Amino acid sequence: MAAPSMKERQVCWGARDQYWRCLDDNADDTARCRQLRSSFEASCPQQWIKYFDKRRDYLKFKEKFEAGQFQPSQSTENS
Repeated sequence: MAAPSMKERQVCWGARDQYWRCLDDNADDTARCRQLRSSFEASCPQQWIKYFDKRRDYLKFKEKFEAGQFQPSQSTENS
Protein backbone atom coordinates (compact mmCIF):
# COMPACT_ATOMS: atom_id res chain seq x y z
CA MET A 1 0.00 0.00 0.00
CA ALA A 2 1.35 3.40 -0.97
CA ALA A 3 1.39 6.14 1.62
CA PRO A 4 -1.56 8.53 1.32
CA SER A 5 -0.83 11.92 -0.19
CA MET A 6 -1.14 15.08 1.86
CA LYS A 7 -4.56 15.75 0.30
CA GLU A 8 -5.77 12.22 1.12
CA ARG A 9 -4.55 12.56 4.73
CA GLN A 10 -6.36 15.88 5.12
CA VAL A 11 -9.60 14.36 3.77
CA CYS A 12 -9.25 11.41 6.17
CA TRP A 13 -8.56 13.62 9.19
CA GLY A 14 -11.45 15.91 8.28
CA ALA A 15 -13.83 12.95 8.03
CA ARG A 16 -12.55 11.62 11.36
CA ASP A 17 -13.00 14.99 13.04
CA GLN A 18 -16.58 15.34 11.73
CA TYR A 19 -17.44 11.83 12.92
CA TRP A 20 -15.93 12.40 16.36
CA ARG A 21 -17.72 15.75 16.67
CA CYS A 22 -21.01 14.03 15.84
CA LEU A 23 -20.34 11.40 18.51
CA ASP A 24 -19.54 14.12 21.05
CA ASP A 25 -22.69 16.08 20.16
CA ASN A 26 -24.89 12.96 20.35
CA ALA A 27 -23.54 11.28 23.51
CA ASP A 28 -21.71 8.60 21.47
CA ASP A 29 -24.92 7.48 19.74
CA THR A 30 -23.42 5.76 16.70
CA ALA A 31 -26.82 5.37 15.03
CA ARG A 32 -27.10 9.15 14.62
CA CYS A 33 -23.62 9.35 13.09
CA ARG A 34 -23.88 6.42 10.69
CA GLN A 35 -23.49 8.54 7.54
CA LEU A 36 -20.39 10.29 8.90
CA ARG A 37 -18.94 6.91 9.92
CA SER A 38 -19.38 5.70 6.34
CA SER A 39 -17.61 8.79 5.05
CA PHE A 40 -14.81 8.28 7.59
CA GLU A 41 -14.39 4.65 6.51
CA ALA A 42 -14.40 5.60 2.82
CA SER A 43 -11.80 8.33 3.34
CA CYS A 44 -9.22 6.50 5.47
CA PRO A 45 -7.12 3.34 5.22
CA GLN A 46 -8.54 0.50 7.34
CA GLN A 47 -5.48 0.45 9.60
CA TRP A 48 -5.91 4.15 10.35
CA ILE A 49 -9.58 3.62 11.22
CA LYS A 50 -8.63 0.95 13.77
CA TYR A 51 -5.99 3.25 15.23
CA PHE A 52 -8.34 6.26 15.43
CA ASP A 53 -11.09 4.16 17.06
CA LYS A 54 -8.67 2.94 19.73
CA ARG A 55 -7.31 6.45 20.16
CA ARG A 56 -10.78 7.88 20.77
CA ASP A 57 -11.53 5.17 23.34
CA TYR A 58 -8.26 5.94 25.11
CA LEU A 59 -8.86 9.70 25.10
CA LYS A 60 -12.37 9.23 26.54
CA PHE A 61 -10.99 6.91 29.25
CA LYS A 62 -8.21 9.39 30.07
CA GLU A 63 -10.73 12.24 30.28
CA LYS A 64 -12.90 10.31 32.76
CA PHE A 65 -9.89 9.15 34.76
CA GLU A 66 -8.47 12.66 35.11
CA ALA A 67 -11.88 13.98 36.15
CA GLY A 68 -12.09 11.32 38.87
CA GLN A 69 -15.08 9.64 37.22
CA PHE A 70 -13.40 6.31 36.50
CA GLN A 71 -14.82 3.38 38.46
CA PRO A 72 -12.77 0.17 38.33
CA SER A 73 -14.70 -3.01 37.64
CA GLN A 74 -15.37 -5.49 40.47
CA SER A 75 -12.86 -7.98 39.03
CA THR A 76 -10.16 -5.29 39.00
CA GLU A 77 -10.83 -4.28 42.60
CA ASN A 78 -10.58 -7.87 43.81
CA SER A 79 -7.24 -8.60 42.16
